[in-house]
Amino acid sequence: MPVATGAAVACPDRKVICLQADGGAMYTIQALWTQAHENLNITTVIFNNRSYAILNIELSRVGAKTGGTKAKEMLDLSRPDLDFVAIAQGMGVPATRATTAEEFTEQFEKALATPGPALVEAMIPGIG
Repeated sequence: MPVATGAAVACPDRKVICLQADGGAMYTIQALWTQAHENLNITTVIFNNRSYAILNIELSRVGAKTGGTKAKEMLDLSRPDLDFVAIAQGMGVPATRATTAEEFTEQFEKALATPGPALVEAMIPGIG
């Protein structure tokens, strides 16, 4: 998200598309405020599977085929569920949530057609 912010500052005449997973977004979510503050032309898509999925993959790669209960809890991004629409709106970025491919297509196209920052939270079922 910070890289997309920098790209939009460097090239204000271009639309920037930022593809971000939910776990990684939590590390740099404050970039949304800068995008709103500077009215940067960025469409951010957050793929939300409610998990630090990459860390689950890394556990498997080091031979930890079945992580323990505590490890699974630490990699779970629910309880409470993160609401990226509310987070983005709270920072001044218009946002929507897509739960189907059709909703995503419609919301993404609208975000691309609208100048300024926008966020689409794409819910990814069955992963994590």
